[in-house]
Amino acid sequence: MIRKTDFLVVGSGIAGLTYALKVARACPDQQVLVITKTIADETNTKYAQGGIAGVTDLEHDSYDKHIEDTLIAGDGLCNPRTVEIVVKEGPERIKEMIEWGAQFDKDEEGEFKRGKEGGHSEFRILHHKDVTGREMERALLSTVSAQKNIEIIKHCFVVDILTQHHLGYLVTKSTPDIECYGVYALDLRENRIVKILSRITVFATGGNGQVYRTTTNPVIATGDGIGMVYRAKGRIENMEFIQFHPTALYQQGVSPSFLITEAVRGDGGILRNKNEEAFMPKYDERKDLAPRDIVARAIDSEMKKTGTEHVYLDCRHMDMEKFREHFPNIYAKCKSIGIDVATQMIPVAPAAHYSCGGIKTDEWGHTSIRNLYACGECASTGLHGANRLASNSLLEALVFAHRCYLDSVTTIGNIAFNEKIPDWNAEGTTAPNEMILITQSIKELQLLMSDYVGIVRTNIRLERASKRLDLLHEEIESLYETTIVSPQLCEVRNLITTGFLIVKGAQFRKESRGLHFNTDYPGKSSLVQNIVL
Repeated sequence: MIRKTDFLVVGSGIAGLTYALKVARACPDQQVLVITKTIADETNTKYAQGGIAGVTDLEHDSYDKHIEDTLIAGDGLCNPRTVEIVVKEGPERIKEMIEWGAQFDKDEEGEFKRGKEGGHSEFRILHHKDVTGREMERALLSTVSAQKNIEIIKHCFVVDILTQHHLGYLVTKSTPDIECYGVYALDLRENRIVKILSRITVFATGGNGQVYRTTTNPVIATGDGIGMVYRAKGRIENMEFIQFHPTALYQQGVSPSFLITEAVRGDGGILRNKNEEAFMPKYDERKDLAPRDIVARAIDSEMKKTGTEHVYLDCRHMDMEKFREHFPNIYAKCKSIGIDVATQMIPVAPAAHYSCGGIKTDEWGHTSIRNLYACGECASTGLHGANRLASNSLLEALVFAHRCYLDSVTTIGNIAFNEKIPDWNAEGTTAPNEMILITQSIKELQLLMSDYVGIVRTNIRLERASKRLDLLHEEIESLYETTIVSPQLCEVRNLITTGFLIVKGAQFRKESRGLHFNTDYPGKSSLVQNIVL
């Protein structure tokens, strides 16, 4: 089966939907196709609790302050130009979200309530209670549904990017002008591979938290875009910088982990160890509002010292009426497992949360593959550097979706469909006999990544991880070549590729910087560089 569309968007989170809406309105005579592998609102966006950072109060805040906070968090690896773009263009994009119906919390006077989170020097975070991402996703889906030239296909899993490779050419990392012609996708409704030809393709495929055993990410966050671009010989950058959110609700054996947003600490929550000691002053003068990499390592250190699997977040001294109003889902979740936040501390532990690296792009969202853009968490734009500043991710998604839109509507007129791409060939493949070969590979991957490539790393751990990943890769590629494709097989393939990229990036970085901490190289190198694979 073949389909053709002018604009193809892979992913239905804030980045993908924002882009789709803007190009659809700018080009009403052209077709925009959005494909998502589950339902439309099952995205990383939906699970973003904390908020969206932006300078919306120039009387008390400034662009320079937000830029400086971002650069400090990024620990020398941010692209200053990208930071300036996102910070200065962000407020206008937030305004658009409000025009599309997103409701951010306001006080009695009708002014926006602005929160403060780790690494921020001012109160600049807009929230919708503790479900900001879900509210933004709701507003976008509502607006997109009224746009007649946008079609959303659910339960459609992208398998691979179409390039010159599929025309019989040898494509390598050094091949100039690799081009994207669309994708092969597995339509789960009809259980067959569809060839989707597009003039412009945008990857907004989200994160890769499922590469770890414990993560705040939903089960769909399997690094699909990153895996596919790497296999298509595109450039991937800074994958060693995985942000572990310091405060995920600790429940043994439960994944995804429930996120306790950083805004709780912004409102006065205090981290304590099993002896009820407030330990953060020992690690950083900013205490509980230090950047996430510092807080996560501090918690990791305290857990190792005390031999525990978690620490505590103490909210007992906080105004409970305000807590229930601001954090209704957190309050309800804790209550559902027998924790009264007013009288009991919340057990928390770090969990894989956000990938600061990803598909390398320029300031207009171009990847190294022509006619392929990337935005959102799957992209490495240069904003986050070695560590993401809290609540900058939703802002980045809006700004770069807009920039991808601005650039692509000016170039699409020069791009034609490539009709020579062959149909999918499944000859010689059979249905898998044992799904345990796939499920066990995922378990092995998550275990080795958590044990060897977590918050604190060593050379010997990375070497062990690398060897085991090589074996997993060999086994899954053999399975891929001989069996009929399934979402589970494609996901484990992408997860293994993503794990490999994280390990290789970590091995190449002979220093400790931002989210990457290697005890064999505890200091920073004088050579400040991005690791591009």
